This record gives sequence, structure tokens and C-alpha cells, in this order.
Amino acid sequence: MGRTAFDEIWGHGGPQAPRPEFAALARWMRETPERDLARRQRAAENTFRQLGITFAVYGENEAAERIIPFDIVPRVFLADEWERLSRGLVQRVEAINAFLSDIYGERRILKENILPPELIWNNPQFRPEVTGIRPPHDIWAHICGIDLVRTGPDEFWVLEDNARTPSGVSYMLENREAMIRLCPELFREFRIAPVDSYPDLLLETMRSVTPHGCGPQPVCVVLTPGHFNSAYYEHSFLADSMGVELVEPADLLVDDGVVYMQTIAGRVKVDVIYRRIDDDFLDPLVFRADSMLGVPGIMAAYRAGNVTLLNAPGNGIADDKAIYSYMPEIVRFYSGGEPLLPNVGTWRCREPEALKYVLDHLDELVVKLVDGSGGYGMLVGPTASRDEIDTFRAALVAEPHRYIAQPTLALSTVPTMTDKGLSPRHVDFRPFVLTGSKGVQVVPGGLTRVALREGSLVVNSSQGGGTKDSFVLLDGEAASGGSQQQSQTGMRQMQAEG
Repeated sequence: MGRTAFDEIWGHGGPQAPRPEFAALARWMRETPERDLARRQRAAENTFRQLGITFAVYGENEAAERIIPFDIVPRVFLADEWERLSRGLVQRVEAINAFLSDIYGERRILKENILPPELIWNNPQFRPEVTGIRPPHDIWAHICGIDLVRTGPDEFWVLEDNARTPSGVSYMLENREAMIRLCPELFREFRIAPVDSYPDLLLETMRSVTPHGCGPQPVCVVLTPGHFNSAYYEHSFLADSMGVELVEPADLLVDDGVVYMQTIAGRVKVDVIYRRIDDDFLDPLVFRADSMLGVPGIMAAYRAGNVTLLNAPGNGIADDKAIYSYMPEIVRFYSGGEPLLPNVGTWRCREPEALKYVLDHLDELVVKLVDGSGGYGMLVGPTASRDEIDTFRAALVAEPHRYIAQPTLALSTVPTMTDKGLSPRHVDFRPFVLTGSKGVQVVPGGLTRVALREGSLVVNSSQGGGTKDSFVLLDGEAASGGSQQQSQTGMRQMQAEG
């Protein structure tokens, strides 16, 4: 990995010489007893356990439900850092939407030889069933989670794009609630942008993309596969926070190209569906015929323009890691400018020269499945065993088109509570970007994931990672009085508990 990782609070100087902008946060960490920090952290995790905020870990026998460990030390973005990130995120998400609209429409990007056509036609995430459909307002990726990593004070990189059903926003919101309750002094010290308006922004986005001809009060719902799904808490949480119905496929039916929700008072026409069901299982008449989770006919209603689906079917092609490797070209093609957020350098193993390089340097690289997620199907060469490297070598030789490889970056660290006290741990970041008919909005916060094992670069919860709250400062400096509304909320909650 070469150089020492950059710590976002301590810089390269260590705990005794924090970055000047974070002197107040460093003082808080230094002056708050570690046993007190640990107690607050346990209190937050107990609350998560009581609320049922869990995720599934898939082992050799069966899935187990666990909470994602929470870390009490926040990650902080200065105002100018956030402004630069936001501009880059808006540019990237606009390009993703333009790409999806084009690839299922005119396909100019293929006609002008920007992308190799086989990268689309041979990709299982490309859905020919969607070709020719124009979603309401021509918006495809209404909710995006763009995973970022940092390697220095001004060095941010996009690690991957999530335009299908990005998860984790409930952790962003619950982490903030925990911090307001347990660390109200930080909200007096700093002016921190609130994130609790996310459900309102999401509902506003949903209402803004209603099909043409709908009335002034569109009916919006959240569609979940059911309570056995690992993200069910998030589905329920968002529906409840927005004040809309949480429905399962059996609650919906399609009649004459219109989607209805079945209620005890009779049928109710549905206009907008935030669906948390993968394409494969969405409609057994179009995709997998054996799906028990889908709504028969929902794609016909969508094609007719009678219902909006968030996110649009077919978006998975934008998540593909081989497509990711072309995102700089995609951004240039649709925006006419240079990407404001760079990609991590990527070798496409489908290309013979790239494959040869990757096979010769497996112990130095990170290798990923192009359609992988959750940290599964990934090799981190510098920490892999000889057997793991040999297994990946055989897989690469057999199916090179299924893999990409990237350099092992020196990901930034943030001080984190460990058994040995505060220690640096590597982090990544997933901000959430909403696109409606009125434009693109970047939520001022996001999901920071932290690799809790010393030296580990794998932050995924399924691989032992945890989460932190992500503060976006409103003015970049500590401010006496700070975010008064949030700190008062935290004090009221502490008094109610105490």
C-alpha cells in the first residue's frame, strides 16, 4: 500500500497534532473518558437491537441476523469539501440518468463507439424488456448511492455506483438520532447539517415524478418483498417516516393496465411505487416466471405510463463494474465536461493485456466480480492467502469477463473505538442522491462504513464492518451554540430517558 494512510482527524501527525480544523473534535476525544465513549456506544447498539435494525450474514448453513456495529466517533466533512463533493455527485448522477435513457432508447453512445456494444448486449444486467419504455419525466435513477473513498486531504475517488436499490439510509438516520441523544455536546460545538429531512425529500421526489395526468394527491407506496428480507426494517422505516403504505406484492393487483392497492375499503389506484424488489422478481409475466414476489402485469402498467417505479427497471446496467470502468467516458459524453469525481483506476479482465497484468500482480490488487456486492466474490490481494489467490487465478482464467481489478488504495482512516482504545480504522462513504422532476439533491450526510478489524480495507457489514455518523459542517468551523435545534432535541431525549 506504500505510504501511511491519511487520517481525516489526525492528518499524518497523529493524536497529538490533529488537523487544525478538527482541534475541537480532537479535544472532545481526548477529554471524554474512553469508558464513557464505550458506554454511549453500547447504548446506541442496544437501541438498534431493540428496534430490529439488522442485516443478513450468509454463511455456510443459513443466514444470521445481526446489527451493524456502531462507532461513537463521527466522521466530519468540512463545508468546502462537501460543496466540491456535491458538484461531482450531481454531475455523475445526471450522467447515469442520461446513460440509462440513451441505452434503452437511441443508443447514441454505442453508435459513436464510446462503449463496446458487447459490454451491453452480453451483460445480464441489461434488460431488453425495458427497451423503448420512457419512464415518467424520463428519470431512471431516482435514488442513487455513490460509494466514495478518500486517500488524502483533497483526494476523493468513486469506488462504485448503486442505482438499483441502494440501501443504508436508515442507518444514516438512526446513527444521527443516536448521536443527538448520546453526544449532544457535539451539536453545541459544531454547526452540523441535519439529515432528518430525508424522508420528506424522498416523498417530494416520489410525488414529483408521478405519471402525467395524475391528480394533485398521488398515491405513493413502498413495495417490499416481505419481513424475511434483510432490509425489511429500512423498508418499514421509510414508509412510516413518509406516511405512506408499506405493501407486499399480494397487496397489489393490475387491472386493465392500472395498479391498485387492495384495502379493507376497496381498491385504491397507485401512482408511484418505491420498489425494493430486484428486477428478476418484479413481474413474473416479464422476468422470472417462477417469481412468487412479483406483481403480474406491473410492467405492462409501467410501459403504458400509468405508474412510476423507483428506481426504474433496467438500472442494474449502471451498477455493473465493467460499465463503471467507462464512467469517465460516459460523463464526458453526456455532460461535455471532465468528471469532477475521478474513478479508481481499473483493469478490465475481459481485455487480454489487462488480464495478463492482473494475473501477474494478484497479490497487489483488489479483484471484484462485475456484478458483485456486499463484499462477496472479492479478493484483496495484499491480505489474501496463497490458496485464495490460486482460487481467484483459476476463476479469472476461466471467466475473465466477469472480473475487474483495481489497485489497493491507502484508504483514509478515522479514529474508532476498539478494545485497545481509540485507533485509526479505514472508512468509505455512501452519500445519497435524489433525482426528481425538479432536479438533483444531495443529502448533506450519508453512510460512513468502517472496517473494524485492524488493517482491513473491507468495510462491508457482511464482512465485519461497522458504521459511523457523518457530519457535514455548515461553515467548516467549530461554532459556539452550533446546531441549536438538534442539540435541544438531544437534551430532551436524554432527559426523557434519564
